[in-house]
Amino acid sequence: MPSVEQYESAMRRALEISLNGPAIGINPRVGAVILDSTGAVVSEGWHKGVGSDHAEVMALEHFAETFPGASLENHTAVVTLEPCNHVGKTGPCALALVEAGVSRVVFASADPGDESSLGSRTLKDAGIEVIPDVLLKQAEEQNRVWLGSKRLGRPFVTLKWASTLDGRSAASDGTSQWISGPESRADTHSRRASADSILVGTGTAIADDPELTARRPDGSYFEDQPIRIVLGESAIPNDLRLFNDKAKTIQIQTRDLHDALQQLWALGIKHVFVEGGPKLASAFVAAKLVDEFIVYLAPKLLGGPNTALGQIGVASIEDAAELQILETRQLGNDIFIRARSA
Repeated sequence: MPSVEQYESAMRRALEISLNGPAIGINPRVGAVILDSTGAVVSEGWHKGVGSDHAEVMALEHFAETFPGASLENHTAVVTLEPCNHVGKTGPCALALVEAGVSRVVFASADPGDESSLGSRTLKDAGIEVIPDVLLKQAEEQNRVWLGSKRLGRPFVTLKWASTLDGRSAASDGTSQWISGPESRADTHSRRASADSILVGTGTAIADDPELTARRPDGSYFEDQPIRIVLGESAIPNDLRLFNDKAKTIQIQTRDLHDALQQLWALGIKHVFVEGGPKLASAFVAAKLVDEFIVYLAPKLLGGPNTALGQIGVASIEDAAELQILETRQLGNDIFIRARSA
């Protein structure tokens, strides 16, 4: 029987290979590793996207190809997410593991889906040993977008802004290009490419005429482009740059942020990257709909009225919205901060 250290090592490998799968789309990134009775890795697999074999099935198929006719008795499947328990575009992975004859299944995060969860019960009922929560913290962090959207029943919301050290997003004359440096802008574009959608309000769409695409520093476009979302009831000209052929664009004509997110959820969008101006950013914060904050702080001072956030429903210091800092690092001359509500 493998040791705890071998389970954790295998889980780290499963988390690593899970990143081979697509970041966008309705499915989670999942990796699977099969260990023999000594704890050695003998097979691997990851989910390649909608309609393709799940990570566990890919690992089982790879094992069968590598060791024709070999038994999986006394073997352990190590999976980043609890094996699914429902029939969708593919069959239930829990049943596939049962039929394959593995003796043990180790997983990190429990599946929060209404239909896909409870795979561990199927495994236990078949006499398979189940060990949950291995490297749970790391797995939850890596798969936070999919897990968060499933648990919330709406898209995971990332709010991004760039500001000076004194909290200004534009100078007094309204100019804001460029507050942050090229390294921060490159990081933003990379994050756009990993999101299902990018959202701005009608005011930003009309005033700034942004393209809202994900581009590399050399100007070339990432293969994966976020769906461009314009939120608001105002009509917008059809000759704006966000209507070019580089990506799909839709307008959600409502002022209700909860309703907007539900409409996007119904479209299969699990991650919304909000890049609107201070008014839209403040509305999302006030509605407590921000799951992750991405902030780029530039070593500049502007003063004036154009702050990155406006009113968010906080009247006194006792009511301040507390954040937990998850990550900080320097990007060129800027400071990158990733945080969430405490």
